[in-house]
Amino acid sequence: MADDGELLDYEEEVVSTTAAVPATAPKETKKGSYVGIHATGFRDLMLKPELSRAIVDAGFEHPSEVQQQCIPQAILGTDVLCQAKSGMGKTAVFVIATLQQLDIDESKGADDVLVLVLAHTRELAYQIQNEYIRFAKHMPNVRTAVFYGGEPLSKNLETLKTLKPQIVVGTPGRIHDLVNRGELKLGKLKHFILDECDQVLENTDMRQDVQNIFRQTPHQKQVMMFTATLSKEIKPVCKKFMHKPHEILIDNETKLTLHGLQQYYVTVKESEKNRKLANLIDELEFNQMVIFVKSVARARELAKLLETLGFPAISIHSGMKQEERIAKYKAFKDFQARIMVATDVFGRGIDIERVNIVINYDLPESTDAYLHRVGRAGRFGTKGLAISFVTDSTEDSAFINSVQERFMVEIAVMPDQIDVHTYMNA
Repeated sequence: MADDGELLDYEEEVVSTTAAVPATAPKETKKGSYVGIHATGFRDLMLKPELSRAIVDAGFEHPSEVQQQCIPQAILGTDVLCQAKSGMGKTAVFVIATLQQLDIDESKGADDVLVLVLAHTRELAYQIQNEYIRFAKHMPNVRTAVFYGGEPLSKNLETLKTLKPQIVVGTPGRIHDLVNRGELKLGKLKHFILDECDQVLENTDMRQDVQNIFRQTPHQKQVMMFTATLSKEIKPVCKKFMHKPHEILIDNETKLTLHGLQQYYVTVKESEKNRKLANLIDELEFNQMVIFVKSVARARELAKLLETLGFPAISIHSGMKQEERIAKYKAFKDFQARIMVATDVFGRGIDIERVNIVINYDLPESTDAYLHRVGRAGRFGTKGLAISFVTDSTEDSAFINSVQERFMVEIAVMPDQIDVHTYMNA
């Protein structure tokens, strides 16, 4: 519900402020079940029956705190700016809220794009589309599509022509291209959503694309934005797109930490990282593990090395063709692989329920990135373990100190023995 004329001049620069141990496949965590302390259930939200059935099918029992705070406002059409820690079900907020508001009449307006969701990576866009499919399973007239770079434009055009989706998810670059070509028409749009909004708006090119897309949408619409980290510089940029938003913000960054997550560091020389990593994989019990590295080349080579050591691993990074990236993401999501070596393309928003160990083989470039990386473990109120490799450089030591100071969390030296019950759910 923002006025295009109120948008900032986006040309100004904005500074941008991770053979294996045998284990039986664990029982799948039911999302939402850990927050049974809340008196409110999803049934109290008075959702349409077909949506309520899908929520039950998905294993949701009680809304998390952020879902309790946001969904009632969101289903009324209010603009929402929501900051909440990783793993608390932010995606479900906008998926449920938009599906609840969709009024698809077969005879009129059924072919218009009514919901647009923009995400900063292709994997996250793909994941969001799957969430829409999951929650709309009892709504046969709802059609969703996902568009991102790395796949033929002709495929996107064919999807728009034949499927005629009412819900579109995508990355800013490809969506902007489709809008510019006049193939994706947003004149009837009712809901405009940015996931990981700070990451999208801090990137100058993405921000420019988002602004251009936004200008092609109606003045009257609902705008919702979600993230775990929201800097003081980006918050006013977000609000320029909105009209009197309902704000769920974390004023104390110590509240961003995950209470079920243990965090340690190990001091190693660069040349010792591979041996230490192999020892950890051999010694620790885990369901799934994500190992973060700082470059595409390191992701490729480390995955190969782990394979030769008898630890089957897959990698995901920006150097892959898009079909391969999505295939690797899906294989990991479906528990066909237990170890993933990744760059930061996998560090935000990606939801893999069984991941309970994250290893920072290389430290990230920012404390924000650290928070997002370790947030891949310990999701939905479950336990998890994060281990960071720290070389003897002053930069690495200073980085760990800055994480501890910012989030008021203890990152201790990793002990010789870690009780498996402290990071593995029963």
